[in-house]
Amino acid sequence: MKIVTWNVQWCRGVDGRVDPRRIVEHARALGDFDVLCLQEVAANFPGLPGSRGENQFAILARLLPGYTPIPGAPVDLLAQGSDAKPGGRRAFGNLILSRLPVLQALRFQLPWPCDAQAKRSMPRMLVEATIDAPFGPLRVATTHLEYYSGVQRAAQVEAIRARHAEACGHARAERGRENAERERQSAAAWGDDSDSPFRSAAHTVSTILTGDFNLRPDDPLHARIRAPFGDGTPELIDAWQQLHPGQAHQHTNGVHDREQWPAPYACDYVFASADLAPRLKALRVDADTQASDHQPVLVELE
Repeated sequence: MKIVTWNVQWCRGVDGRVDPRRIVEHARALGDFDVLCLQEVAANFPGLPGSRGENQFAILARLLPGYTPIPGAPVDLLAQGSDAKPGGRRAFGNLILSRLPVLQALRFQLPWPCDAQAKRSMPRMLVEATIDAPFGPLRVATTHLEYYSGVQRAAQVEAIRARHAEACGHARAERGRENAERERQSAAAWGDDSDSPFRSAAHTVSTILTGDFNLRPDDPLHARIRAPFGDGTPELIDAWQQLHPGQAHQHTNGVHDREQWPAPYACDYVFASADLAPRLKALRVDADTQASDHQPVLVELE
């Protein structure tokens, strides 16, 4: 199973051209992905450099027929201005696309505490899809943490850890309860629950967490993401460290873009729940593409 994560900078390359098709082509060149996790996808934002206000969520979904799109836009604004359509909205955020069945999709607005020292910031979100992977249910989540505020970024890391613990708690409870007896009693009391919103989705501890975390490998928040939980929740491990022990993480941002970034560094990661460590087969960074200011990262599981 192959997963690609990429901050696509509203599909804008180092050449200044906005091209969603190029994003898909370059992601496919990195690997025949089963799941694509994107950050900085835009819709109806003509003010972004190079953009015409195109709905990139819709365009990317059309470019990948057979994939289920799971959009999550923490920025959702009324479009204003002389060229705005009445009632139109603008969106900016994340997008998961999966060609494997999506058993459940969830979206979690991350904390956005006031930070008077930050010159600007925006709302952030964790988008999560439970995928019917070849080896069983797998939670694939993607996010893009705040760049300008360390206070907000730290709060967002804590929220992601809390969500991971919560999801693992559901999985443990599902395994521990007497399913047959409860289902029999429920059916007797309520009838067929198969079409009810209370129908239990597949809960799992197995997790892949991807995204642009806007922190470097030596940042204490990177260690915080990987910290033990103490309640039976499997910790999150850095897939790069697992597969390339002792090697510095390959740069994922500012590799080619010298206008925005004075020097390259790593901030785009793949974390995996510890139970998946034996399944981690490969992790690669495409250092060549210039379709964004970030480089795409591929993780392969077996």
